[in-house]
Amino acid sequence: MRETKPEIILNAAAYTAVDRAESEPEVAMQVNGIAPGVLAEEAKRLGAMLVHFSTDYVFDGTQATPYAESDTPNPINAYGRSKLAGERAIEAVGAAHLILRTSWVYSHRGKNFLLTMLRLAHEREELRVVADQRGAPTSARALAEATARALQRPGAAARGLYHLTAGGETSWFGFAEAIVELARDRLPRRPRLVPIASSDYPTPARRPANCMLDCARAREALGAQLSDWRTGLEAVWRRMPDA
Repeated sequence: MRETKPEIILNAAAYTAVDRAESEPEVAMQVNGIAPGVLAEEAKRLGAMLVHFSTDYVFDGTQATPYAESDTPNPINAYGRSKLAGERAIEAVGAAHLILRTSWVYSHRGKNFLLTMLRLAHEREELRVVADQRGAPTSARALAEATARALQRPGAAARGLYHLTAGGETSWFGFAEAIVELARDRLPRRPRLVPIASSDYPTPARRPANCMLDCARAREALGAQLSDWRTGLEAVWRRMPDA
């Protein structure tokens, strides 16, 4: 960065293995908590702006309504704690920054819920999926495009912390249902989907029950607004091989 002297530093890197973070909290903290602060220091040195992506998992999920930026974080797993540490490290440095909290990110490539469900739908006759956690599945491409538009906006920047997710809400079960419906013509058979409680699918890391984020501030200050999560999923599906 010192050689290239960028005007914008965009950090889309993270340790995202939520369950593994419980047994590797130091590694998660190095990547998610400490490294963003180092990036912020370099941004400040260069007079550059740091764009950093964070997560709904900084909240405990006990609130009934969507979380606003002013709500107090209270992460319930190591991943969430490391991401909150990253946010605070950036803010402490005082560099120009844009922190975007998002949720349930997926894409047509990489490792994510969409691709996992497609694989399991081909392999199994029954899929048991958690139905008591709600959020907004957010396309990585839609998030990237909205971020780019916000940065191109005159006076770009309304700096600080914002929430930015797809519109609407669903559960992991509802997300799985939508994926299977889109894939119906490509599956050897349609798997039976069974909604289950989080307690029926114990994992090393606890997950928030409410992952909804209030994105009004991003709409007003950044002009950033994503379409409904179903629209985003259909757009991603059209980019899938053989879709």
